[in-house]
Amino acid sequence: MPISSKVGHDTERSQAIIRLVIPSLVILYIAILYFTSPTAAEWIVPVLSYIMAFLVVSLVLFIAIVRQPGVYPLRRLFGMLHDYSGITFTLIIGGKVLLPVYAILLWVTVGNGLRFGSRYLAVATGLALLTLGIVTGLTPYWREQPYVVITLVITTIIVPAYVHVLLKQTRRASEAAIAANLAKSRFLAQASHDLRQPIHSISLFTACLRDADLGAKERQMVDNIDKSLHSVSQLFRSILDIYTLDSGKVVPRLEVTPVRELLASLVQQNAEAARWAGVEVRVRPTRCCVRCDPVLLTTMLQNILSNTFKYAPGKPVLIGCRSRDGALAIEIYDQGKGIAPEHLTKVFDEFYRGQQVRDKDIEGVGLGLSIVKRLGELMSLDVRIGSRPGRGTVAIIQGLELASAQEVRPSTGHSMPVHLLRGLHVTLIEDDRNVLVATASLLEKWGCIVQTETSMPMRKVDCDLIVTDFDLNTEVSGADCIEHLRRLHGRKIPAVVITGHDVKHVQELLGNKEIPVLSKPIRPSELRSVLTALRLDMAPQASA
Repeated sequence: MPISSKVGHDTERSQAIIRLVIPSLVILYIAILYFTSPTAAEWIVPVLSYIMAFLVVSLVLFIAIVRQPGVYPLRRLFGMLHDYSGITFTLIIGGKVLLPVYAILLWVTVGNGLRFGSRYLAVATGLALLTLGIVTGLTPYWREQPYVVITLVITTIIVPAYVHVLLKQTRRASEAAIAANLAKSRFLAQASHDLRQPIHSISLFTACLRDADLGAKERQMVDNIDKSLHSVSQLFRSILDIYTLDSGKVVPRLEVTPVRELLASLVQQNAEAARWAGVEVRVRPTRCCVRCDPVLLTTMLQNILSNTFKYAPGKPVLIGCRSRDGALAIEIYDQGKGIAPEHLTKVFDEFYRGQQVRDKDIEGVGLGLSIVKRLGELMSLDVRIGSRPGRGTVAIIQGLELASAQEVRPSTGHSMPVHLLRGLHVTLIEDDRNVLVATASLLEKWGCIVQTETSMPMRKVDCDLIVTDFDLNTEVSGADCIEHLRRLHGRKIPAVVITGHDVKHVQELLGNKEIPVLSKPIRPSELRSVLTALRLDMAPQASA
């Protein structure tokens, strides 16, 4: 049975391509010999005939590799035998004239080791020595040059042996690097999850305080807490984005998206941050639709917009769209101090911050634009930054594929007044008691009737909607709780999952795209929007 492997497929295909190229180089060498050494004509015809047959077999082998990718040891062994048989025939027929073909033998031997590993290197070395033995036994010139043969044999042993040592060291270093990356990823994931919990509960408590009857001074204090929490939340989102990108879990999910709605949602989500920074965000309307991953594109725009709040406070920001080469470009202009030329080429590097005078108090760790660049590469988008010191900066995301508005899926995310959540029976499941109390308090402020649980509910209660954490630190997950409550009530109860882990990974574990997954620390407005949208969906079902 073949072992499926993209890496194995790529290396084997590369080897097959080289197998087609090398004979062409040999033919060129033979052509040069033909015109410079007339005595070589006697062996040219049989060598050329063999080379043509070799090319035919190599082409068949290449087609087989392309059509059936994977690691097939027998096919690899056949390819190696094919290579060395061709080299053996060429060296025997060509004699001393084709002695330089030995370089190809050494190249093929080392290449098999570098591409397929030490085991294949050992087999290739054995076949190379066998080739030298056969050629020496059948070629008078080689028998007359014992020191040349000994030199070639020693070279054939020493070079692969040295390559084996290098491969072993490289493998150890690679394993150590992989282990370190896994440890870093696990640490970031766990630290992000554990630290998000208290931040999440604080943000919910402050949302409750906003609705309380507070004086101006107390309201300003709540506003300052919100501002600080927003900064920490942005930092954690950046760290989690880097973690998910490094782990290779981010896969774009393209859909047709109206740019007007995406930008309007972006501005709405950043209204508070813009107010704190004293920035007026202006958007030039557009009717264009693009085919993209709206979540990833929003993250890109979010990070760029956050930079404008940091580096251009108190100045207006303009978001516009422009048609470029048959595609759409989204451009964000600010009127800040700009970026010096020596910093402009490094702004996409991780943890790089081009600090200027009095920039030391600007928050962040320099991950935002790095994330923008990497997400752009995932969606085949070009991201550019232009700046004029003292005049401002423009960030351009270009290459967005234009699409027809008729392809847009109808959205259920209509806005609803808060009072329409009144009377909604919510079963809230959360193992962290601080988060449980904070979330329940907020839901009750909105008029919901909340039944709180710290683990899977075992009794049947009135339930219109389920809000649950995914990781409950027990043998059951939020997904298990949703399934259990739906089975207990005998109907498909709408549900929302809140998690401190990677959202896309949790969505895959849920296996149900109809269940919204929200990331901690969640904005109260985001939670309210999702709940009201689900309440809107309940109305037609209730009346049916």
